[in-house]
Amino acid sequence: MTSPRTARPLDHLVLPVEDLESARARHSALGFTVAAEARHPFGTENACVFFDDGTYLEPLAIASREECEAAARKGNVFVARDQAYRFRNGDNGFSAFVVGSSDAEADHARFVELGMSGGDMLGFSRAMRMPDGTEHEASFKLAFAADLRAPDMFGFAVERINVPTAGHSALSTHANGVIGISEVVLSEPNPTDFQYFIQELCDNREVDANSFGMTIELQQASVTVLNNAGLEAYLGLTDPSRARGLRTRAVVYRVSSLVTITELLHENDVTVRQVGARLMVDPAPGQGAIYCFEEIR
Repeated sequence: MTSPRTARPLDHLVLPVEDLESARARHSALGFTVAAEARHPFGTENACVFFDDGTYLEPLAIASREECEAAARKGNVFVARDQAYRFRNGDNGFSAFVVGSSDAEADHARFVELGMSGGDMLGFSRAMRMPDGTEHEASFKLAFAADLRAPDMFGFAVERINVPTAGHSALSTHANGVIGISEVVLSEPNPTDFQYFIQELCDNREVDANSFGMTIELQQASVTVLNNAGLEAYLGLTDPSRARGLRTRAVVYRVSSLVTITELLHENDVTVRQVGARLMVDPAPGQGAIYCFEEIR
């Protein structure tokens, strides 16, 4: 049956890092253009990587541990989940994927009604500095979704208010030829146990299931949850553990030429491997997920 819903767009991915210097160095070595540092009003900071398709990466560091702890005590879900992730997994990882929203308050109400709310909404504003030196006061409203069975991954819907687009600009032009994100890869031994949660976060009831896992489409990207056999087949990754719960694993990027990025990574002494038609770069300081590059067709 055709879904009566409209799948959400992928907005961005949250990547906890130990510090922004290591994140900038690693992503620069991978051929990405990294934006200027930006400070949140609750103790965290980021240095984002923007793409032409409107998505972006958010390497997230702690600017003030005292401010973060105070914000978490006051009920700031974003900071509290970040602290919990770092406690369990360290300061280098991939903690959340985020969908776009035109009405975060409505999304929050929907998550509450469905029993999948991650906590109170968060609204905040911050200065956003553009490449030409101009600054904008950007605002955001966040509605959180979480599953208690998956403590190491959460999601949220974000409504951007007065946020200038970085698409087709100096910030979204990358030496490695990446133009956007095509897929977010998670894992769980029994992927369909989390089918409902992923469907509602993506706002798409349609699912493509197979022996390796399942895929749910967003507007210009997809979310795939792989079982252990799928991890080995698609990522060349062996996971001997029997741990349950969604875990964030990889980001798949669209590139204009695999030859170009292969040469760039070789010049920068970045270790790569190939699985099928995809080029893989394993996690390193400043990069907490597997990065996969596939040539656009």
